[in-house]
Amino acid sequence: MKIIIAGAGDVGVHLAKLLADESHDIYLIDKNEERLKSISSQIDVFTIAVDAKSIADIDQKLISTSDLLIAVTSSEETNMLISILGKKMGAKRTIARINDVSIIKQKKDEFYKELGIDTLISPTHLATLEIERLIRQASFTDDLEFENGKLTVFGISLTSESPLVNKSVKESASLNPNLTFKPLALHRDESTLLVRNDTILKENDIVYFISLKESIQKLTKLCGRENFKIKDIMILGGSRIGVYTAELLEKHYRVTLVEKDRERCEEIAAILNKTLVINMDGHDVKLLEEEGLTDMDALISVTADSEMNIMSSLVGKKYGIKKTIARIENFDYIHLSQSIGVDTLINKKIIAASNIFKYVRKGNVSSVANLHGVDAEIIEFIVKANSKVTTAPIKSLKFPKTSNIAGVIRDGVAIIPFGNFQLMENDKTVVFSLTESIHEIEKFFQ
Repeated sequence: MKIIIAGAGDVGVHLAKLLADESHDIYLIDKNEERLKSISSQIDVFTIAVDAKSIADIDQKLISTSDLLIAVTSSEETNMLISILGKKMGAKRTIARINDVSIIKQKKDEFYKELGIDTLISPTHLATLEIERLIRQASFTDDLEFENGKLTVFGISLTSESPLVNKSVKESASLNPNLTFKPLALHRDESTLLVRNDTILKENDIVYFISLKESIQKLTKLCGRENFKIKDIMILGGSRIGVYTAELLEKHYRVTLVEKDRERCEEIAAILNKTLVINMDGHDVKLLEEEGLTDMDALISVTADSEMNIMSSLVGKKYGIKKTIARIENFDYIHLSQSIGVDTLINKKIIAASNIFKYVRKGNVSSVANLHGVDAEIIEFIVKANSKVTTAPIKSLKFPKTSNIAGVIRDGVAIIPFGNFQLMENDKTVVFSLTESIHEIEKFFQ
C-alpha cells in the first residue's frame, strides 16, 4: 500500500514504524526537516519537508495514487483540512485525528464523509473507552469483547492458589471439559510467548485467554482470582482524558476527581454531574488519605506527568487499591506494568495507532486491537469464500506457529475452535498473533 502520514509527532512516527515493518510505501510529511532526517535514519520511510497544511503543493500524483492518507498533526483543524483536500485530490481513504471528543459524540459520520473525511479518530475518546472496559472487568489486565461479549479475550495474572500453576496446558485439560476457553499466550519477564500443549504456566504469569461469556467467572477462579465489583473510583488529573473518563464512569460508579489547578476545577465541576471534584495536589499522599484514598476500589492516574502517574498507582497498590491504571506518554514504559506492579499502563497514542491499523490490514478485517505491553495483535477477520483458511481443518493449515485461530462467531453462535474445526465463508474469526507473523496470516484470509 502507498500510505501518506501527515504529522511526525508521536502518533505519526509510531504508525510509520509499524507500517514500515510490513513493507508498505510510507511517505511522512512534516515541516520539521531535522526531525524528518532523524526519523529517516531509523526507519525506512520517504520524507517530505513541508507544512502539512500546504498539501496542495505536494505532487498531486503521489496523493491521487495513495491508498491511505492519515492526518495526525497536533492540530485537528489542520488534520481535517488535509483530509478534505487529500480526498478531493484522489486519495482512496482519509483518516483525521481530532482532539475534541464532542465531535465523535455527535455521530455525524456521513456528514464528514461527504466533506472527504472517511474516518475520525480521537485518541482521548479511545483511551476513555479503554479505561471503562478495564474498570468493568477489574480482575483483568486487558479485556477485549467480540460480538457484544459472546467471545472475550482477556489477560489475567496467575496466583499461587491457581490449579493451573506449574502444570502444562495438556495436564490442565481436565479443568476445561466443555472446551469453552483456551489460553493463547503469556507474558513473562517482559517477553510474550504463545501457549502450546507443553507450555508450563507459572505463578505471576500474565496469561491471555479467549473464553465464551458463560465461562469467564469460572476461569477467573481457576486463575486464583475473584471477580470483584468496583464502586468507588479516584481519578488523578483534570486533563481532557480525566474529565471524559469521569463523565463516562460517573453514570455507574462513585467518582472523585482530583485536580491541583483551582480554575480548572471550577470548569470541570460545571461539566460533570455526579463526580466529586477536589482542588488538591495529587502528589500529597496524606491529603489523598484524608479524601478517602484508602476507601477506593480503583485509582486512575491520568495527569500529564507519566512518572507521577506510575508512582501514584504504586502508592495506591500499597494502600490496598484493587485496580490501578496509569497513563504514560513515554513509549518505553509500556512494557513495564507487569514488572513494577501497576495493573495497566495505557498510552492513548498507541491506542489510536492500533485503531488506525485495521485500515491497513489485508483480508476482510472488521477490527484490530493491541494488548497493553504485548507485541501482539488481535484481529477479527470475516472469512471470504475460497480463501486459503477454508480449505482444510485448522490443524492442517500450516498456520504460523506464532499465531492462533482463537475464536469464531458462526451464525451468531460463539465457538472456541480446536484442531479439527474448519472455517467457512462469513465466519467471524478472531486471530491472536505476535506482530512478526501478521503479514503471513493475512495471506490465509485473502
